[in-house]
Amino acid sequence: MYKTGILNSDISKVLSDLGHTDTIVIADCGLPVPDGVKKIDLAVKHGLPSFIDVLTEVQSHMVIEQITLAVEINEANDGVHQQVKQLFEGTETIYVDHDTFKHESQTAKAIIRTGEATPYANIILRSSVNF
Repeated sequence: MYKTGILNSDISKVLSDLGHTDTIVIADCGLPVPDGVKKIDLAVKHGLPSFIDVLTEVQSHMVIEQITLAVEINEANDGVHQQVKQLFEGTETIYVDHDTFKHESQTAKAIIRTGEATPYANIILRSSVNF
């Protein structure tokens, strides 16, 4: 058993397998998961676990060079948006419309589904390298 780190074996495996520019998505409980994309379902009930809790933990174990958010988060979910901006200060941030976000999620290595039940609490994390 891990002494520290992510205990979820599916998330741990996905992070270990990422290469430069590969992407994963952390999503609220409503984002559709495209056919062929691995879904890691953590949702227990509305709000549990939260998007920010899962994102914070994954961010602490992943080298991230870029994030993508739906532009709609600006108005529809400012609280989560501000927390994401704080977590990723200095990281390149791309904003796309929600339909484009869903299209881009089709190439993700995995979508981690949280119990978050607030609008547009979804993020694409693009992997970098640690050297």
